[in-house]
This record gives sequence, C-alpha cells and structure tokens, in this order.
Amino acid sequence: MRFSQRTNWNVEESELAQAHRERVEAGLPIADLTASNPTRCGFLYPPDLLSALADPRALDYDPRPLGMLPARKAVCGYYAAHGVAVDPGQILLTTSTSEAYSYLFRLLCDPDDEIIALQPGYPLFDFLAGLDDVKLGAAPLVYDEGWQIEFEGLERAITPHTRAIVIVHPNNPTGHFTKQWEKDRLTDLCHRHCLSLIVDEVFLDYIEAGNKGTRDRAIEKIGSFAAGLEGVAVFVVSGLSKIAGLPQMKAAWIVATGHETPAAMARLEVIADTFLSINAPVQWALPRWIEMSSAIQNQILARVKTNLAALDRALAAAPEVMRLKVEGGWYAVLRIPALEPDDATVLKLLDRGVCVHPGHFFGMGASGWLVVSLLAPEAEFSMGVTTLVNYFRTHQVSNNSSDRL
Repeated sequence: MRFSQRTNWNVEESELAQAHRERVEAGLPIADLTASNPTRCGFLYPPDLLSALADPRALDYDPRPLGMLPARKAVCGYYAAHGVAVDPGQILLTTSTSEAYSYLFRLLCDPDDEIIALQPGYPLFDFLAGLDDVKLGAAPLVYDEGWQIEFEGLERAITPHTRAIVIVHPNNPTGHFTKQWEKDRLTDLCHRHCLSLIVDEVFLDYIEAGNKGTRDRAIEKIGSFAAGLEGVAVFVVSGLSKIAGLPQMKAAWIVATGHETPAAMARLEVIADTFLSINAPVQWALPRWIEMSSAIQNQILARVKTNLAALDRALAAAPEVMRLKVEGGWYAVLRIPALEPDDATVLKLLDRGVCVHPGHFFGMGASGWLVVSLLAPEAEFSMGVTTLVNYFRTHQVSNNSSDRL
C-alpha cells in the first residue's frame, strides 16, 4: 500500500510517552501538571446537563449547513455578553475548532499557500495545515515584562503565498492577550499584504490575576475580535470545549466579520454542506450549555487562581526558576536554567512523580522552558510543584557544587 506524504508522520512512541506509560502501568503515582481535560479535574457539572440532549426535536433530520438557527442565536447571545453584536448569518457551527480551522484553510488557501501562526503556540496547527496541503510559517511572540507580538519577525515571515495569520487570543500556553496597539499593527499589516486574520478565542473567558493578584481591567476591555477590524476579513473560532468545559460534546463555531463576509459565508456553507458533521442533539442542547457555562467557568477560574498562587509560593524557594506573566488561559510558562535539554529534565521530574510539558512542545527552545497546567486538583497540583521545586533546588546545588570542584 502507498500512503500519502501528508500522513508521513513519525508515529513511534516518544521516550517521554513511554516513560509515562510505564509509570502508569506500574501503578506509581503521578502529579499531572499537564492536565487539560476539565472533565477529569474534579469540577462539578450541573446535574441536569445531559438532559439537554433529550430534546425530541432532535429526532427530526433537518440538515442546515450553517447550523440550526436557535443554536446560532445562542452563540450570538454569548458574544452579546462580551459586548459584541453578531448576526446569526455570520455564524457557522462546526464539531470542533480543529474542523473550523480546516474549513478556513480550505476557504482561504490553494495547495502550498501559507498560513502564519505565532510561537510559542499549540502544536495542532502543524497537523491541520499538513492535512489541508497548506504550509505553516511561524512568527515570534517575545517576552519583555510580558508577552507581545514581535512585528518585525511577523513581517519577515510573510511571503507572496501567505494568505492568513492565526492569532490565539489569549495565547496557549503563554496566556498573552492581543492588546489594542497590537490589533492596530495587525490591521495595518493585513491591509498592506491583503491577508485575512483567524483568531482562536477558546480561552477568552479565562482572564487571570497575572503577577499583581488583581484582574487586569485593561485586558477585559480588549474583548473579542468578533467586533472586527476595519477593512480586514476576520474569522473568530471558539467552542464549548473551553467555554463550558465540555470537550466531549463537540460543538464549536466560526464567526465571520468584514465587508466580504457574505461571499465568505456562501463558500463556507458549501464546505459545511459537504460534510454536515455537527449532530442535531448537540445543536438543540447548545443554548442550554452556553447558559450553564458560567458555573464551570467560575470553578475553573477559582482553581487557576488558587494553583497560580500555590505555584508562586513554591517558587519563592527556587529563585533559579521564574514564572512568566500570565494574562489568560490555564497554563503557566516557567523559565528554568538551561543546563540540559528540557526532555531530560522532564524525564527526571517524571521519575520523581510529576509530569510537565517541555517547552519545545509549544515551539520554544530545546532547553530552558517548562509549561505547567493550572487545572489539576489543588492537592495534586501542590504536590507536583513541591516536587518540581525540590528537584531544582537539589539540582542547582549539585551543579553549583560541581562547578567548584
């Protein structure tokens, strides 16, 4: 059998994945500081949540490529709560943000055209772009008392084949919210190069306390890109995976803005009609789940705040490890001594019973970076960060002693 080159991935188990599997199989404890699935982190969901799937109207097969109107109106209500007026005609429902990206890549790109994504960032884009025969370029987020887009690097990344820029707002894993001055620069850049903007807002509701212990009201005012950018085609993707902590329900959407929205929606409707992937029970349940979303969001925000404070208290005993500023989402980036490849550090931490991400998983350097999720139950998280800090204190002392010999 001959397989396509677009699926020519290395599917062998990595050393880290093998070590994790073997530890689990041996029944050894693991404090999982990579947890990203809210359904397995001890949150309490409304007891009648699943009853929304029993709507008898779901027994009728009524294919609507853009999605059922009541569901799309519920999405409009979500954005209204963010101070943005959106019309149902601007919305296309999908089963996931991954599917939404794929639809948009097909809408905007011919084979071998390019999409630029900011790094650090989630590695999903590599697979999505490859499956849609699109090339993926990278542009840097840089850290200087907070994360920000490095526009000179972004400008250099643009080629005649570039069709769109992907922004994650707030970014995963850095938590960077796109500020107004960055929006202004993006608007100018998209105008000059005739580019569209794809904005992932799955973490939009999760604004963090950052370093000062108070919510950043300036960030809250930034709001959703669904408000649009003047003269720019903007496509916002989001869904229930993060908004309502329901990744298993497979409900997401695209919001299109800009003067070419009617033409874009007409083409997206044909793409969606080809697959008709989102099912009727989920669409009828979506309004209720959006209505319930604040209950899970409040729990997640409280958990993230508690764990972020616990992380900072623990790191006070390890000055060689720095926690970078967090503005949103549920991850934290740690700057660590670049004494060895991060994979080696992660394996040693796993051997001590704590699982973290190496920074290169998100496009950072091969050494000097770790990423931790703030979603784990408090006791598990506290145990994990204590182990992490003890490792670095011991490791640093050991290396300092070796330096003196």
